[in-house]
Parts: sequence; C-alpha cells; structure tokens
Amino acid sequence: MATCLVTGGAGFIGSHVARHLLKSDHKTVVLDDLSGGFRENVPEGALFVEGSILDVALVERLFAEHRFDYVYHLAAYAAEGLSHFIRRFNYHNNLIGSVNLINASVNHQVKCFVFTSSIAVYGAGQSPMTEKMVPIPEDPYGIAKLAVEQDLRASHEMFGMDYIIFRPHNVYGEGQNIGDRYRNVVGIFMNQLLKGEPMTIFGDGEQQRAFTHIDDVAPIIADSVDVPAARNEIFNVGADVPFTVNRLAEVVAKAMGVPCKVKHLDPRNEVKVAFSDHSKAAKVFGDGRKISLEEGIRRMAEWVKRHGARESSRFKDIEVMKNMPKSWLDACA
Repeated sequence: MATCLVTGGAGFIGSHVARHLLKSDHKTVVLDDLSGGFRENVPEGALFVEGSILDVALVERLFAEHRFDYVYHLAAYAAEGLSHFIRRFNYHNNLIGSVNLINASVNHQVKCFVFTSSIAVYGAGQSPMTEKMVPIPEDPYGIAKLAVEQDLRASHEMFGMDYIIFRPHNVYGEGQNIGDRYRNVVGIFMNQLLKGEPMTIFGDGEQQRAFTHIDDVAPIIADSVDVPAARNEIFNVGADVPFTVNRLAEVVAKAMGVPCKVKHLDPRNEVKVAFSDHSKAAKVFGDGRKISLEEGIRRMAEWVKRHGARESSRFKDIEVMKNMPKSWLDACA
C-alpha cells in the first residue's frame, strides 16, 4: 500500500483519480482549496485537507507528516481561453503552485510525480497531435503547463525524481462542475438546458474537438505509477474521434431530452481543430474499448438531471480587458 497525495482532489478529474487510488487500497490524501471543487466530491476514505498549493508551509507540513510515495498533481485553474485575461493569476496558481509541489517532492524523496498537463501545450495547426511534436502553446494556460512539464524533466535530470505527464483533452462526465461558465463546454450546455436557456456557441460551431469521458482517463492516471515503461514519459490520453461543437450540442440535447436550441455568439480566438493521437498511450497502457460520445453524454446527463442546475461565482479579478469576448465581460461584471 502506497501513500498518495492528490492535489485538486475535490475537483472533477482529481476526485475520480482519488477514487481509483482508494480502490487499489492506497492511503490517499486530498489537498484542495475548494476554489473550483466541492467537498462532496472527495471520495469516502480519503483524508481531506482544505488548503492551497500556494501555501508553502502547509505543503511542507503535509509532505513531512505523510511521507508521500506518489504525488498526483491535478490542481489548476483550467480556464484556457480566460487565461489570456488573467495572466498573473494563471501563472501564480498553475506554475508557481506546481513548483512548490516539485520542491517538496524532491526534498522528501517522492518516488514519482504524476502531472496532468493539457493538449493546450501544442498550439494550433498540429492535429492530430503527437508527443513528438514541438509544443507551441498559444495561451498562458498552455504556456504554464509546458513550463511545469519542462521543470519536471529538469528536476529528473538534476535530482533523479521520476515523473509521468498526461495531456488529456476535453474531459467530461459525472461530478463535473456544470456551473463553471468559462470552461467545460459539455457542462455549460447541460447547465443552460436545465435552466431553459439555449446552448451558446462561439462562432459557427464547426470547431472540432475529441470529447473524452472521465472513465477513459482517470484509471490510467491512477495506475500509471505501476507501469515501469511510463516513467519519465509524456502521454496524450483521451477520445480518438473528433466532433464539431454543433454535433456535440445535438447529442447533449438528445441526452437531456429537450429540443436542440442554440445561440451563436461572436467567434473568439481559439484553435479550430484540436485532437490528439493516442498510439503511444495504447502501447504502454493497453488499447481498451473507449466510451462513445453518445454513451458518455448519456451517463453524464443522467447524473446532471439528478443533481440539477448549478451556479458558480463570477471571476471578478480580470487583469486585461482588451479583446475579451463580450459574453465573458458580462459574466465577469
């Protein structure tokens, strides 16, 4: 039995990873400041600590007390598009907070540091994305994720600490914060439909993404430390088949049992086509059957209808107003 730290374990992906670790009889400590997660997401059996990865003293105390074997770092403010307008906040939370954890992991001889990065590191014009491509991130969120990846590589070379990096994309499923108005399009659509509102789409809706159900990524992340070939490697993980946002809206409306009503907003600066190749992950972790879009959306819709609509706080500390989409300006007012 190993002792594991899961940062962001009250959030969406983190809570699912923590649940899988507990199923494997690992002692699991969840650290989360509840800025985007919920206490009820923390699985039974995990030790929950409310606090921030920016609190160096707290991080040091936890590492000294629990002597973690493995660190699963999933805490982040993952609003990629919004990151252009909250640059200082983005780098402070997503980069400096990660460095605090890496420092503690090196100092306390953590065996492996598992980091959830993002396909945002790739940038535009590189689909299907492969791990061999040179990353050219186009937004501060992707830049911060890439910087952490590079710091882990440098830490391995300098201090010998192993790492595993995952780059998931467009993950959705049960337990997601559907009230977040800045990220997670599936949750946004479902929340809008629950409130009798049309689904809002930036631009013409022909953007293509591969939408990934949580059960296709969380078990791989949780079990990765037991796979020797995964050490010190980077893996794309997620669904293989891309769909347009317009098609996603149709699938979501059907699963929610309501007419497909859409409102198109002004386009925003975003990658038009983004999906990744997963052959490397299949070779190392196995190529099992993945959950189809229709099946995954059905599962999430059943959970959402039981839990109802959700409202989350508006992001008020916008640092740059220039070129911000009007709908976001209104949401931040």
